[in-house]
Amino acid sequence: MKRKTKLIHGGIPSDKTTGAVSFPIYQVSTYKQEDVGVHSGFEYSRTGNPTRHALEELIKDLEGGKRGFAFGSGMAAITAVMMLFDSGDHVILTDDVYGGTYRVMTKVLNRLGIDSTFVDTTDIEQIEAALKPNTKAVYVETPTNPLLKVTDIEAVASWAKTKNLLFMVDNTFNTPYWQNPIDLGADIVLHSATKYIGGHSDVVAGLVVVNDEKLGEDLHFVQNSTGGVLGPQDSWLLIRGIKTLGLRMEAHESNTKKIVEFLKSHPAVEKIYYPGLEDHPQHEIAKKQSGGFGGMVSFDVGSQANADALLKKVKYFTLAESLGAVESLISVPARMTHASIPAERRAELGITDGLVRISVGIEDADDLIDDLKNALS
Repeated sequence: MKRKTKLIHGGIPSDKTTGAVSFPIYQVSTYKQEDVGVHSGFEYSRTGNPTRHALEELIKDLEGGKRGFAFGSGMAAITAVMMLFDSGDHVILTDDVYGGTYRVMTKVLNRLGIDSTFVDTTDIEQIEAALKPNTKAVYVETPTNPLLKVTDIEAVASWAKTKNLLFMVDNTFNTPYWQNPIDLGADIVLHSATKYIGGHSDVVAGLVVVNDEKLGEDLHFVQNSTGGVLGPQDSWLLIRGIKTLGLRMEAHESNTKKIVEFLKSHPAVEKIYYPGLEDHPQHEIAKKQSGGFGGMVSFDVGSQANADALLKKVKYFTLAESLGAVESLISVPARMTHASIPAERRAELGITDGLVRISVGIEDADDLIDDLKNALS
């Protein structure tokens, strides 16, 4: 089954009970049992809900894993995965991660005794140097948010296996349409499904896929115990969004390539971060492991004042956090998505006050370019 077909016919595409082509929303909390412990597979919706199950089966098929899980947000998904570890365990993470990931590791999970070290995972030697006797896992975000760095998934997976470490990949930016980390050796794949998978700025959700049945049992135990599950209405919205994921990802990328070409020639733009550029440090790795370069671009306009001037003049780029929607969004990571990272840490990473991140939507590319041209003038 090819990619676009799998988006529509993967998982549980229709309801066997009624024949409904669109899987129904089972807005229900509990289920009748024929006898104690004898039921149709569902007993309580925190443990399992038919609509959520249909979504979990779909993302499992799309990522090529053994089990899928749907959570109330991307952060709930990350937190549940980190609860697979014990107090005293250590995790190596990409340095340029989403601010919420950095915050939960350094402000919440550290209080539970889960230690973390952030390194540039594009450099395998830095990962090796961060290894400790109590290291249990490597967590990679690729491409990263907001500097679009690309980690060689296959290389890190190979190294992690030699050290008996779990290897986790945040696949939010590329989605399963462009990139399948499990095929490259990852053990766990995570998504903020709020972004491209939902695609319409109308749902907050997180998805996880694991490549091992035992991992699946362990994660389901955490999910059921802590209860951060996705509701049936939002599960249905994600199933609907996934049906057009391929068309949207292709449209996002087509528009992005045109916008990047415009930005390359504009004197107000000091630097562009986009894996599709041939001079991007990991361009060849991105080509090797991904089917596309995505719809996210960051560029530096030199100062906070320049960034503010740009934000005040755009019309079609909406100033908002989040990304991956049909409408184009714009943000300043240092003061928005990554404000939770200390200023000195942002400076080390290169997240400057003049860095602007755009999530390119599926509007007409000429309108988007005209909007940026006017705002940058």
